[in-house]
Amino acid sequence: MGRGKIEIKRIENANNRVVTFSKRRNGLVKKAKEITVLCDAKVALIIFASNGKMTDYCCPSMDFGAMLDQYQKLSGKKLWDAKHENLSNEIDRIKKENDSLQLELRHLKGEDIQSLNLKNLMAVEHAIEHGLDKVREHQMEFLMTKRRNEKMMVEENRQLNFQLQQQEMAIASNARGMMMRDHDAQFGFRVQPIQPNLQEKIMSLVID
Repeated sequence: MGRGKIEIKRIENANNRVVTFSKRRNGLVKKAKEITVLCDAKVALIIFASNGKMTDYCCPSMDFGAMLDQYQKLSGKKLWDAKHENLSNEIDRIKKENDSLQLELRHLKGEDIQSLNLKNLMAVEHAIEHGLDKVREHQMEFLMTKRRNEKMMVEENRQLNFQLQQQEMAIASNARGMMMRDHDAQFGFRVQPIQPNLQEKIMSLVID
C-alpha cells in the first residue's frame, strides 16, 4: 500500500514541525550537493529556520558573493543599493592595489622578475638603489647620534667624577680639622695669639 498524499500546510504541533524541518532541510542540502556533482551545476542554498538559525550551502566552484553577483546580472534585480555598490567597488580597488604592492615588494626582493622587461628591471634597480641610499643615510645619522650621545655621557661622567672628588676632599679636610681640634682639646694645646707689645720687641731684636 503506497503512502498517502500529505496536505501541504503549516504543521501546528511544534515538535512535529521541528522534526519535519530537520528532515527536509537535510534532504534539500543533500539534493543540492547531488545536483552539483551529477550535473556540474552551480548551486547556492540558504535556509532560515523559524528560530532564526541559518543553514547554507554553496558549490565549491563559486562562492556566495560571485553567485549573488551573477544572479543580479542575469535577473536584473538590484540586490545592493548604490552605497553598497560603491563600498564593494572600493574594496575591489583596495584589493587590486594591495596585490600590486605585494607584487612590487616581491620584485624588490628579487622574486618573480622573470616576466619583467628591461624597462621594468631598470625601474626595480633604481628603486633598490634609492632605497639603499636612504638606508645608508639613516645609518650614518644613527651612528653620528650614537657618537654624540657617547661623548655627552663621557663628559657627564667626567663632571660627576670631578664633583665626587671635590666632595671627598672636602669631607677629608673637615675630618682632619675635627681630629686636630679633638687632639688639641685632649692635650690642652691652644694656639695663643701674639701680643702686640711682644711682637714689637721681637721686631726690634730682629732689626738690631
